[in-house]
Amino acid sequence: MQLSDFNYDLPAELIAQHPLAQRSASRLLELGKSADGGPECIDRSFTDIVQLIDSNDLLIFNDTRVIPARLFAQKETGGHVEVLIERITGPNQAIAQIRASKVPKPGGKIRLLAHSDLVAPETPPELVVNGRVNLGGNSDFYEIIFPDNAMAVLERYGELPLPPYISHTPDEEDANRYQTVMAQKPGAVAAPTAGLHFDEALLKRLRDHGVQMAAITLHVGAGTFTPVRHEDLALHQMHHEWFSISKYTLEAIERTKQNQGKVIAVGTTSIRTLESYAISGLLEGETNLFITPGFEFKVVDALITNFHLPKSTLLMLVSAFAGVDAIRYAYAHAIRERYRFFSYGDAMFLLRT
Repeated sequence: MQLSDFNYDLPAELIAQHPLAQRSASRLLELGKSADGGPECIDRSFTDIVQLIDSNDLLIFNDTRVIPARLFAQKETGGHVEVLIERITGPNQAIAQIRASKVPKPGGKIRLLAHSDLVAPETPPELVVNGRVNLGGNSDFYEIIFPDNAMAVLERYGELPLPPYISHTPDEEDANRYQTVMAQKPGAVAAPTAGLHFDEALLKRLRDHGVQMAAITLHVGAGTFTPVRHEDLALHQMHHEWFSISKYTLEAIERTKQNQGKVIAVGTTSIRTLESYAISGLLEGETNLFITPGFEFKVVDALITNFHLPKSTLLMLVSAFAGVDAIRYAYAHAIRERYRFFSYGDAMFLLRT
């Protein structure tokens, strides 16, 4: 298939700019099958998820936590620089994307700018740009050296890295709502957004229903926003992201399969992690798994996911999981019915074809 096969027209007003007042107040589109075998859309509330999950099913969440990964700085020449941390690689080291009229040469320094609501020291710290780093075939990354503990500097000067389609500056609401209630392990630069719909009350209802829960960790990287540039999908290289799976989660999956239950991935990050393990056998490592139609899923039986951008790798993933024609049908339905799209938007429940 070609890149253009995954395009669609979305009215700008359907891109959710803010979260709803209550996490679980989102809508849920259940994609099923009609009597004649074709796709069927059922409009639900997200809390209806309790009706779609059986007591012997297993929900798998991503427990990554979003870090304040966006920094603003000035070059020695006075030019402005925006830095988006991809990952922290050491106590005072990180890999980042840099946006500037001209990226500093290796060894060049940039001085951080403080947020207006912070009391900055008299002399803000400087970062050293150490040159390009090739990350999974992508050379648009640079090594950054911090003068102090990298996470401490980010907590002091960093900004929550909202996706580029969200137009407002991050505020206190985002600081709370662009994290899932399961977030524990810092390292992501984007939220695993399917998990944003779950609140503690809904999780309790699911547990009371007998639903089992487990977690994986995948630190979503800055490359998740990188567009697919080739019409031929075979030429696209996915960015690498770090993942980890516990033995507890593997045992929970095995029990669920033995009991004829469904393994339900909460989000595309969970599904990529689980299917990466199925291919590599690794419990921890890097994955650049690119899932397109024709992929053979080995672990996941159902998926809870948000609506994804046109021509994105995530739209290709859900099309591989539920069927290209079925996803096209569902997205057309969602647009007609005015669902809210992307990170702060509504959700879908998909069964594997």
